[in-house]
Amino acid sequence: MRRKLRVAAYAVCVRDGQLLLARSPGPGGVPEWVLPGGGMEHGEDPYDTVRREVEEETGHLVEVTGLLGVHSTRRTFPGRFGRAVDHHGVRLLYEARVTGGELRNEVGGSTDLAAWQPLDAVPGLVRIRLVDIALRLWRERPATGRAEPA
Repeated sequence: MRRKLRVAAYAVCVRDGQLLLARSPGPGGVPEWVLPGGGMEHGEDPYDTVRREVEEETGHLVEVTGLLGVHSTRRTFPGRFGRAVDHHGVRLLYEARVTGGELRNEVGGSTDLAAWQPLDAVPGLVRIRLVDIALRLWRERPATGRAEPA
């Protein structure tokens, strides 16, 4: 079995009761809302990753104001030639404040739409689970930096 580790950094940007999200093509082509962020480049600091990714996906410049927590997942996926992949994802979740830039959609990237969504509308959106985990960390601010299972 092949093993793969992916480290990524995401931003929770809340302003005036709205959450900054990006839309990504989901499984089967059904779009789903995601936090702006993504994978670290080799040698890149995650703090720089989250700032770069937010700008790429939304057009906004952000100031990181805190580390909310870390989320870790491990799954096995089918691989090429019948060889399974043991995938371990480590996701750093930062709180960030918009300091500049203009909201725009990413062109030629992993997302196709950026938008501010009302916090009370988020539960009705088609979204990845990480959005809910990040909002729990943002609301509860656990000392461990870990959202315990609900």
